[in-house]
Amino acid sequence: MRRRGLIAALTAAPAVARAQPAWPSRPLRIVVPFGLGGAADVAARFVAEPLSAALGVPVVVENRPGAGGTIGTDLVAKAPPDGTTLVALGNTAMVNETLQPQRGFVLLRDLAAVAPINVANNVLVVHPAVPATDLAGFLALLRSEPGRWNYAHSGPGTPYHMAGEMLKAMAGVDMVAVAFRGSNEARTAVIGGQVPIMFDGIPTMKPQIEAGRVRGLATTALRRDPALPSLPAVAEAVPGFAYPIWIGLMMPAATPAPILERLHAEVSRIVGSEAGQAAMRRMGAEPLVMSLPEYRAYLEQDLEQSTALVRRANIKAD
Repeated sequence: MRRRGLIAALTAAPAVARAQPAWPSRPLRIVVPFGLGGAADVAARFVAEPLSAALGVPVVVENRPGAGGTIGTDLVAKAPPDGTTLVALGNTAMVNETLQPQRGFVLLRDLAAVAPINVANNVLVVHPAVPATDLAGFLALLRSEPGRWNYAHSGPGTPYHMAGEMLKAMAGVDMVAVAFRGSNEARTAVIGGQVPIMFDGIPTMKPQIEAGRVRGLATTALRRDPALPSLPAVAEAVPGFAYPIWIGLMMPAATPAPILERLHAEVSRIVGSEAGQAAMRRMGAEPLVMSLPEYRAYLEQDLEQSTALVRRANIKAD
């Protein structure tokens, strides 16, 4: 009996040696395919620290801007599916499926849903030197001087680009789009007066409005946003206009389901907690909490809507 037990133990030893280490055993990184200070960057940094505490390993935010978010997203789509690499993305990724078809990856084929984080409205701002103090005056200015005024955005297909093109199409105005490498560069150009107009996320632009560095004119929900209640909605002057920005997490499609489910549970707990909800609302965003199947359906629906918008408004990448 002792001999058989020894043989069994020796036979089992190689299997033990081949066993994979428990996940997570290495640091995680959240790739933000945009520059510092934008909505995706803010959301990623919001979840990184509490996620690190929950998992017991470092969670690092890595900015990889460029090509309207395509460079960083492509990096994650082609990363090993070992549960260590995520991407924080949103509307832009859906828009780029139509706007930039030659990306080398297909979003909903090559990336798997992890969890949503938040949704926020954008705000239309101008440099204080612009001779328009309200939305009506701004639209009148654009109509009186077509093609003279430039607006900054953070790359083709980003919400700040799409909101500007939507305004042009729905309000019958003409502005010239000026692309920057990221939203931080675009924002800096507007604050400095190099480019006079921008749509930007409320969480990042609200402090600039309050400090008087830019003038807020309107927000992009169908109704006034509680974060900036003194500003009208663009829809008050342009019926039906709405363009929010949502942010969520994805990772390589072949990532094992237990890892996706664990990350979904942890991020949902962080976002849905009382403290998490309060913090997001202070920033001007609303937390998004849904099941994994609901999030997958949300992504599919947004892709369908974004494709229709790009085609209807005849929006181009450059």
